[in-house]
Order: sequence, then structure tokens, then C-alpha cells
Amino acid sequence: MSESLEDLLRRRLELGPITVADYMRLALGHPTLGYYRTRDPLGGVPDSAAGAVPSALPAVAGAVAGGDFVTAPECSQMFGELLGLWSAHVWGLLGQPDPIGFVELGPGRGTLMADALRAVRLVAPGFHAALRVHLVETSPVLRTRQAKALEGEAVEWHERLTDLPPGPFILLANEFLDALPIHQLVKREGQWRERQVGLTEAGDFGFQIGKTASPLARLLTPEVAQAPETSIAEVSPTIRGTVAAISRRLAHYGGAALLIDYGYAEAAAGDSLQAVRRHQYHPVLQDPGEADLTAHVDFSAVGAAARMSGVDVHGPIEQGAFLTRLGILERAQRLVRDADAAKAHDLVEGMHRLIAPDRMGSLFKVIGLGPVGLSALPGFVS
Repeated sequence: MSESLEDLLRRRLELGPITVADYMRLALGHPTLGYYRTRDPLGGVPDSAAGAVPSALPAVAGAVAGGDFVTAPECSQMFGELLGLWSAHVWGLLGQPDPIGFVELGPGRGTLMADALRAVRLVAPGFHAALRVHLVETSPVLRTRQAKALEGEAVEWHERLTDLPPGPFILLANEFLDALPIHQLVKREGQWRERQVGLTEAGDFGFQIGKTASPLARLLTPEVAQAPETSIAEVSPTIRGTVAAISRRLAHYGGAALLIDYGYAEAAAGDSLQAVRRHQYHPVLQDPGEADLTAHVDFSAVGAAARMSGVDVHGPIEQGAFLTRLGILERAQRLVRDADAAKAHDLVEGMHRLIAPDRMGSLFKVIGLGPVGLSALPGFVS
């Protein structure tokens, strides 16, 4: 009988507690048992669906079909189309380098890239001819889905960002950073100590607190560091390192990046770690490898890591404002004109999911990275 991820974790925790970051790495990314290695976690939005379905948050009953969560590209074709046209515009600002990499991190089912390529093929054929598609994806299951969605396009897959070939690139990352491991620190007796995952006396998985101050406390902003006793703070060296790696490549080769995720513009204390299964909240330490684990992204830390690596930072701004500035209202009007009543309803509903403040519009943020001195990237100025 094969060993489950829960069994593997239990054997590891018998040796002592691990960090929340290490728990996330194993639960999500174990080479054979991790959540993202073993399934297609994405649900769909059926026709005439009602209610809000932001990724990694519970959905209104009946609003989604299958999977564990829904991402923006699955809500509306307009999301990928607008990001494709954003990329074509940026290519022009960069001087139209040919060839140029068109990179997506964590491309899901390939829906975003397929919608983006369809748009640029029609509207910006010069950019389409110059681009080279690169997808950074570790899941064999999702690579199969991506290949089907992008049939007819030349695509290269990579395990890691560092595997990308040299040269300028435009990079898109939608809901990629939120699944990268975070450390949680708890304030006890004036010290920020590591929150850990260990075994309780009953043999269950449970949270524990380290006995000494964590060196990661140096990453906290002064405002967060002064939070009251028992507060929880989150830091992610992995997110900072990933953003720094993207930024160094941009500074060296040229290009731009667009990072979209749910989170907060300024660092704040609080516990945002959550698990989602079948579109509902799930206990974080229950059924490891069977539920998605995510945390809110600290965009102030993202911006700081990018600036320190030699690029200009645009934003963050709310997703609703960003997509509105890119023309989602006008795009929806054009699509509705050619649609029947049911399709028109779905188009408008999908747009509202993306931009309404009580749906994805405010919770999700967008940040752009570009070469020093490049004029403002589209969508970040009104």
C-alpha cells in the first residue's frame, strides 16, 4: 500500500516541528504527492452563474463547477485578451524586440495565454510573430491541459524560472505568488517567534510556537514589528527571491512583468493562511495535499524586492481599476452587441466578477515591473 502525504508528514513531524513554509512546500509541491503535482485544481464558471467566485475564497453555492477554486481567466475571456493587448503595447514601448519571450508563471489550464494569443494574433500580428511562448509549470496534469488549450502554438515548458532562455521577455503571473511558501511569526513576550507545525499529544497536526526569536523578524516593517502581543505576521523570503530573480533578468535583458494576485498594498499584521477545497474554506492542517494552500501577498515587499534588483515598479493598484483603464467596459460592450441574451448576461456577469469592489476588483492587486526610465506602463495611470 502506497504512503500518503499525511503519512509522510507524520513521520517527518515525529522528528520535530517544521515551519509553516516547509509545510506548504510539502503539501503543495511534493514531487509525487503534492497538491499541484497530482491534479487539475481549477473549477469552471457555468453559464448564467450567479454570485462571487474569487480564487481561494468560498463561492456562492452553485456558482462554480468542479475543482477547488476559480481564477480570473476562467471567469471571462476578457481577462486574457486585455493582458495580451497590454503585452503588445508594452512590446512597442520596449522598441519591438524580435524575438521576445512571452512568459507565464503558473499558467493553470492555459486559458489566459490562449485568450491573450488570440487577441494579439488579430490586433497585433507583429507582436505575435515576434513572441516565443514559455510556460513555467511543474504539474504534468496541467501541462497536458495547457498543450490542448494552446494547440497550434509553439510552446516551451520549464520547471523553474531559472530555466528560461536568455533574452528580453514580457512575463505574466496571475495568482502565482499567493501559493509560494510563507513563514508565520507570532509575538510572544516581545519577541517574534516562528509559528511551526508539529504533532499534538493526541497525535494530530497542530500549530506550535518556537522558543526563541526568529531571525526573519528583520524582514518586518517597523509598523508590523510594533504590533501587539499575540499578533501574527507573515513574511516570505521565497516571494521576495522570486520577484528579485524576475527583476534581475529584466534589468539585464530588458522587458516587463505583470504580477496579479490577491493581497494588500501595505504590509500588515494578521493571519491570512487559508486552505480551500471544493470552493469552501478547509482546515489548514487537515488533509495535506488534498486542499489548496494560499496566503495574501504583501505587495509592499514585492515592490521593495523589485526596486532593490534594479527595475522600476508601477503600482500596485486594484485589479478593478487596472482592467477598467485597459478598456474592459468597452470590450464587454462590443462583445454583448454580437451575443444572444444568455451569452450577454454571462459576459456582463464575468466582467463584474473581475472588477466589482465586492468581488475580485478590490481584493486583487496588480503590480508592474519595467526597465528604469521606461514611460508609465499601460493601466497604471488614469
